[in-house]
Amino acid sequence: MAYERVLLKLSGEVFGGGKVGVDPDVVRGIAREVASVQQAGVQVAIVTGGGNFFRGAELQQHGMDRARADYMGMLGIVMNCLALQDFLEKEGVETRVQTAITMGQVAEPYIPRKAIRHLEKGRVVIFGAGAGLPYFSTDTVAAQRALETKCEVVLMGKNGVDGVYDADPRTHPDAVKYDELSFDDALRQGLKVADATAFALCMENKLPMVVFGMSPEGNILRVVQGEKIGTLVSAGPGSDGRHPR
Repeated sequence: MAYERVLLKLSGEVFGGGKVGVDPDVVRGIAREVASVQQAGVQVAIVTGGGNFFRGAELQQHGMDRARADYMGMLGIVMNCLALQDFLEKEGVETRVQTAITMGQVAEPYIPRKAIRHLEKGRVVIFGAGAGLPYFSTDTVAAQRALETKCEVVLMGKNGVDGVYDADPRTHPDAVKYDELSFDDALRQGLKVADATAFALCMENKLPMVVFGMSPEGNILRVVQGEKIGTLVSAGPGSDGRHPR
């Protein structure tokens, strides 16, 4: 395997299959993929979004207080986490949900050392409720959790796009996809790899990021095995001593 411990970031839209709410068939498929990675011996932590339920910024545009809207989004994220936990355990994978907002009846509080211990024991750990603070994106949470739990890479699983392009491939058919990219180049070209704060965290701490498409099925395992899928964004060749790709 190319990596021993990874942080997988999944958007909320993935859970809803493009609709509001949770699509059980979609979540079952994600769980199967994560199970195959865990069963291959890779330690997996997960951060999910909540866009299939609520988006704080969008609710704000309709007159709602941004902080309150963001807290609603965090609760939506927890619903996604619990759905994924359920389907993972049906696949025989021990799973723990840790949340940034305390809700003891359904999840553990976020405790980094405890999360690391779960990972070492082969459990999948799902981080819910974002950062527990408004105005922070789940991209930023993914980078922060990856750093704090000593993950080797952030895997950004995308819906409808299979990597980083020099322009939006949905509106520019001639857009060119990058196989590898440095943080400096991405910044210089203004490429929207991830939320700016998340990007800065990864760049400053030399934490590589792989942006890839969730389809076809099996892509998560292919990435952790070192196949050249999607786009590897890093501080540059050899900068962190271990870019297996």
